[in-house]
Amino acid sequence: MNQKYDLIVVGAGVLGTFHAYHAKQKGLKVALLEKDQFPQSATVRNFGQVVPSGMNTKWQAFGRESLEIYKDIQSKFDISIRQEGSVYLASNYEEVQLLEELAEINKSNSYSSRLLTKDECLNNYSGLREDYVQTGLFFPEEVIVEPSIMINKLHAFLKEDGMDLFFNAKVVLCEETVNGVIATLTTGTVFMASKVIICNGSDFKTLYPLIFNESDLIVSKLQMMATKPQQNYKLKGSVLTGLSIRRYEAFEECASYSVIKANECKESLEKKWGVHILFKQAYDGSVILGDSHEYASAAEMDSLGFDLNMDIDNFIIHEAKKIIDLPNYEIQRRWYGMYSQCKTSDIYQNTIGTNIHIVTGIGGKGMTGSAGFSKQNIKLIFNF
Repeated sequence: MNQKYDLIVVGAGVLGTFHAYHAKQKGLKVALLEKDQFPQSATVRNFGQVVPSGMNTKWQAFGRESLEIYKDIQSKFDISIRQEGSVYLASNYEEVQLLEELAEINKSNSYSSRLLTKDECLNNYSGLREDYVQTGLFFPEEVIVEPSIMINKLHAFLKEDGMDLFFNAKVVLCEETVNGVIATLTTGTVFMASKVIICNGSDFKTLYPLIFNESDLIVSKLQMMATKPQQNYKLKGSVLTGLSIRRYEAFEECASYSVIKANECKESLEKKWGVHILFKQAYDGSVILGDSHEYASAAEMDSLGFDLNMDIDNFIIHEAKKIIDLPNYEIQRRWYGMYSQCKTSDIYQNTIGTNIHIVTGIGGKGMTGSAGFSKQNIKLIFNF
């Protein structure tokens, strides 16, 4: 070991990378360790939207901070950020009511949003079906990303800025000593730091299996797909629909939410599979469709299986066709992602000893909330 770091971050997904980024911004000497050749899990297997609008008040603040961080980095180095806004589309009077209530909440939060008429929605979103949409709520500040492009370009930006990144660097032992924390890789290479932050659920499971199995982490499996490129068709930003309005936690703060949820059919397929319908156009012109949510405890995550459930995919396509008439619904790619979240908290945090910090289980908030949350968490961990 030739040098000691102020901080080692284990896991170079979006949560770990932004912890490393903010530590480096504070002048700390940081090493970012990734077990694979490049990130392969939740960070690159998500929908690619940054939507603080869908979060509760606490996490909306982190998400809005994230927007500023993404845009600042994009102004210096292209990481695939596109500011095209997000829209929620209401299909009936209950969803219209929730949008109107959320618009009022956003006014009190000073977060920019604008209610759209039915005609404005139809004019702004090509192919949107007149028999579906009633009104919309538009958030102009929000952005979309290409997940696998974004994280790799962010790493390139950090390398250019002098960050020490190590790939194929799987940590198998992490222990606190009188001189700091020692992290040992499968290769036998040893790193030393004043503090370690573990931001990857897989590494957490490997390093502290008993604590992992006793945690309240649960795992969600999401299915998504991409159409073939849509010729001469443009869809701007993130398009979130009625089922999203009924699912996202921001709407839980609306006065009528609990009554509306209580009246929903509990036996529906969207409930069974946790489906809500999202659209986003990718760089290549394809349209990303999703998604679903199936759950298991972290200790039993293998029970979710490694195959795609085609009944879920077919249901998503069936429902999507009720909303937007795309030029084609031919699917060129299908995949699933897994992310962990807590039953009893909005993120999992645990400190081993004094200087080993486990930070994981951010759930579906990762792409939106990680940049802002990590900025605050670095301040707390290092007492800045």
